[in-house]
Amino acid sequence: MTVTTAPENVKGDAATPRTPGNRWHSLTAVLTRVWLVPVAIVAWELGTRQAESFYFPPPSAIVIRMHELWFSGPASDLFLTEEAIENFGPSLGRLFTGWILACLIGITLGIALGRSATLYDYVNPIVEFARATPPPALIPLFVILFKIGTPMQLATIVYTVVWPILINTVDGARFLDGTYADTAKVFGLTRAQRFFRIILPSAAPKIFAGMRVSLSIAVILMVVSELVGSIDGIGYLILFKQQSFDLPGMWGGVVLLGILGYVLNASFILVERRVLSWHRRARQTT
Repeated sequence: MTVTTAPENVKGDAATPRTPGNRWHSLTAVLTRVWLVPVAIVAWELGTRQAESFYFPPPSAIVIRMHELWFSGPASDLFLTEEAIENFGPSLGRLFTGWILACLIGITLGIALGRSATLYDYVNPIVEFARATPPPALIPLFVILFKIGTPMQLATIVYTVVWPILINTVDGARFLDGTYADTAKVFGLTRAQRFFRIILPSAAPKIFAGMRVSLSIAVILMVVSELVGSIDGIGYLILFKQQSFDLPGMWGGVVLLGILGYVLNASFILVERRVLSWHRRARQTT
C-alpha cells in the first residue's frame, strides 16, 4: 500500500499548479535579493551629479559611452563594435587559457602532494614561499623570460591563479575518509579505480572551491597583465581611455569587468551545482 501511494503523492505535488500566492512569493524572494542594486545605482547617479566632478561621471553617462564604444555595432556581430571585438576576444582568450592551464597544473600537482606525505613535506615550504610572493612584483621577471606579449600575460595569470586550486586540491586529497579507503581495500580496487571512484570524487568539492576562487583572481590578473606593454585587451582599453582623458570610457571598462566577473561566477556556480549534485544529496541524507 505504501509503495503504490508514494508515487501518486509525488506526482500530485509535481503537478500542483503555480497559484498567485506562489508566484507572489517567488517575486518577493527575487526583489529581496536585488533591491539594493537599483538603490545603489540611483544613489551613485544622484551623488555624481551633485558633485559635478570630471573624474567621476554619473552611471548614465558611463552606460551611454559604453554603448557608443562597444555595443553599437551591427547585429551580425552581436552588436559589438570593431573596438570591442579587437579587445574583448584577446582578453577572454588569455583569461580562460591561463585559468585552464592553472587548473590542470594545480589539480595534478595537488593530488600528487595530497596523496604523498613525504613529497608534501619536501615541497610544502617551496609552495608557501612561492604563493606568498606578490605576483605584480614578478612581472619584470616574466617580461625578461617571456618578453612582452601573450606568453608573459599567460605566465602572470597562471602563476597567480594556480595557488588556490593547488592548496584546495591538496587538502581534499589528503583528508580522505577512512571508510572509503577501507572499502577500496575490501573490494580490491586498482589504483586507477581508487583514483577515479574515491580520491577524485572525495576531493571534488574542495577542488571546485579553489577553481571558483581562482576564476575571480584570473579576471584581476588578466587586467594587471594587460597594463604592461599590451596592445589590446580590456586592461589596455582602460589604460588607454584614462590616458586619453575619456573618463566615461575608462569607468565603462571598470563596469564591464564587474559584469564579467559576476557572469563568470554565476555561470560557474550553475556548473558546480550540476556536477556536484551528488555531493549535496549525500549531505542532505546525513
